[in-house]
Amino acid sequence: MKTKKIMYLSLITSIGIVLQIIESYIPSPFVGIPGAKMGLANIVNLVTLVVFGMKNALVIAILRCSVAMLGTGSVTGFFYSLAGATCSIIVMWCVYRFLSKYFSLIGVSIYGALSHNIAQLFVASGIIHNWLIFIYLPMMMLMSIFTGYFVGLAAQYVSKHLKKIVSNEPCVNGRDKMRDV
Repeated sequence: MKTKKIMYLSLITSIGIVLQIIESYIPSPFVGIPGAKMGLANIVNLVTLVVFGMKNALVIAILRCSVAMLGTGSVTGFFYSLAGATCSIIVMWCVYRFLSKYFSLIGVSIYGALSHNIAQLFVASGIIHNWLIFIYLPMMMLMSIFTGYFVGLAAQYVSKHLKKIVSNEPCVNGRDKMRDV
């Protein structure tokens, strides 16, 4: 693995950890939906997915969730975050890979936000042993549209500029893209 790629991925992971820890201390702007957040750290997941590929996005999500758990002390939050991040990365990868001619990164992000919330509800129902938690699903789906739009807009801007930076890397061994390494 190239040193510059490791450096980029390390910086992206650090940014995701900081965003997740900061967001955990911000009161929820969504009244009536317990635990609802903007999902700022998901910007990192989507940018990594687009620029460096799915494998790297999954690794960064796992690292981000694990270290953020140590920073916040929330073990149950770790399970919610990890399930949501993993599920959303898989869904976003599928939409980005197979439906990118129909959806921009904003649409990809909205699908990721929807799947993130559904995965978190499954974890919550498993923890509390009650399927009635899915009564929050309509509110969370509505919220996902707004948070997914914001995350997608930010990721679109960041990934566009990061792709330019990454593509300006010198060609080594006939490869000129970071995701090929």
